[in-house]
Amino acid sequence: METLRLEIVTPEGQIFANNVKSVTLPGSEGEFGVLPHHASLVSLLKTGVIDIELTNGEHEIVAVDWGHAEIDETKVTILADGAVAIVGENESEIAKSIESAKKLIDSMSDSDVAIAMAEAKIDNILKSKKY
Repeated sequence: METLRLEIVTPEGQIFANNVKSVTLPGSEGEFGVLPHHASLVSLLKTGVIDIELTNGEHEIVAVDWGHAEIDETKVTILADGAVAIVGENESEIAKSIESAKKLIDSMSDSDVAIAMAEAKIDNILKSKKY
């Protein structure tokens, strides 16, 4: 299976670094997906959710306020001003992550539609997981 190296970095440090099947990003011109062998580009990211498909088929999500993505055939590097990974070992930890992510998105977006779309995406992905 071909994979893509994904790194997400904020001013506080790296919050994600792993090989993935694909990643969907909230680009300034609209959401777009990246697979291995994607054409090289640099894109501005807007407030939203990064959907990461891991090599085992599971999904992880990271809320971002804004940033840039540098993409080439084998790697995606995201430099974000702020980001919150939705992770946890139990429902309580996940709930705290979700609350932090929603606060980040609410603080940066001036569009109720963008906020609702990001929150819906977070909720849909989490519903598909079994905890």
